[in-house]
Amino acid sequence: MRIARQGFIRDVIYVLAFLATIAGPLRAQHISLQALVTPSTVLQKDRHPVTFALHGFIEFKSLNELFVYIDLQDQRWKAAPGTDALQRQLVARDLLRRGVESRVVSMVDERPLETLLTHTAEELRAALATVKEPVPEGYAEAFLSVQQKWKHSLNCWSAAPSIPARVLSNWYPIAEGIELYGANYDSTEHFWQAVKYHPDVTVAELSTLLDVFAKRDWGPWLALIDQDPKLYFPNAYSVEFLRANLAPERLRWFQQELATHGLRPEEKARSAQQRGATAFRFTAPDEKALWGDLADTFYLVYTLSAQNDPIRKTLAEHHFNFVYLGDRKMEFVSEEFRSLMLEIWRVKYLKMARFREVISNIPIEIRLEHFLNDGDSPDIPIPQYVAYLNQIRDLARAKQ
Repeated sequence: MRIARQGFIRDVIYVLAFLATIAGPLRAQHISLQALVTPSTVLQKDRHPVTFALHGFIEFKSLNELFVYIDLQDQRWKAAPGTDALQRQLVARDLLRRGVESRVVSMVDERPLETLLTHTAEELRAALATVKEPVPEGYAEAFLSVQQKWKHSLNCWSAAPSIPARVLSNWYPIAEGIELYGANYDSTEHFWQAVKYHPDVTVAELSTLLDVFAKRDWGPWLALIDQDPKLYFPNAYSVEFLRANLAPERLRWFQQELATHGLRPEEKARSAQQRGATAFRFTAPDEKALWGDLADTFYLVYTLSAQNDPIRKTLAEHHFNFVYLGDRKMEFVSEEFRSLMLEIWRVKYLKMARFREVISNIPIEIRLEHFLNDGDSPDIPIPQYVAYLNQIRDLARAKQ
């Protein structure tokens, strides 16, 4: 009787252990292919809608909401001088494809991509053919192109499920630090954001600049760009980035962050981001959200402002007209500055053996990608970033 009871208890323990291993997947319900391609579907995770975005900042809960936005944009540009029907059609197709990709390659939920990649193109076509809801022209083609792309791609970002993909992120922390242009940094992200600050710029100067920005009404300034298709189309991400970062609450957040982290008013912004006596004073997300977004806001306002706008003179006085590195003076939106990314990756992936081995061992048939909720980068466009990443892999493989 005792033996039977012990066996029963053991079996119960095994069952409970098994249930514990599958509890997570059971809570996050599987997404069917039909649900994924149905425009009205709102995906849920932890009882919250899984949102996706265009240009990183314009968020949606369903593809139907995306369709409404695209229609509104078409109406907006129809009334603007200098656009024709063909150009508007191309813009709408591009927004549709990017929106579908953002829906599938989620930053918070791996299930949409899992569903798409675990079905054949034929199954996807069949699911799309049975959608009963209205869809815009090019809808099926958008899903098929996204599926084809990601069946042969690896998304390299800091929270990727794949370890090599995480390591290939600029945010990946380097325990021993990385020596770049005479200073030590906690990651390549730390260098990339720190270099945007002139060596002499202090925390107090940044706070003063933020006071100037907070006193200005940025609505009319943004409206001038919004209504000009020649300005908006090539700079859509930058405009949406500025719309978010010039908001009063965001400017106040920058001020609050400069008052924390043990920063002193007289401290130099660039050297504060370098590795000192204590490693990882700032995390990689701190580098992007505080130092990177703040510098990008200043540089983009300088770049997109009219020549006679007094804000350009103010920003130039604080060295946000050029990026300074040693004897080099580079325009922020320039090939010379962007090529710095390849230069620092030559150190990480060609000179540091452990990183060279990681990037070299990713099969050449897999394209390295970097997709973050349809966000871009004003400092280096994602297509160029991705091209550099694949180029450095070729160089690392040759060296390996």
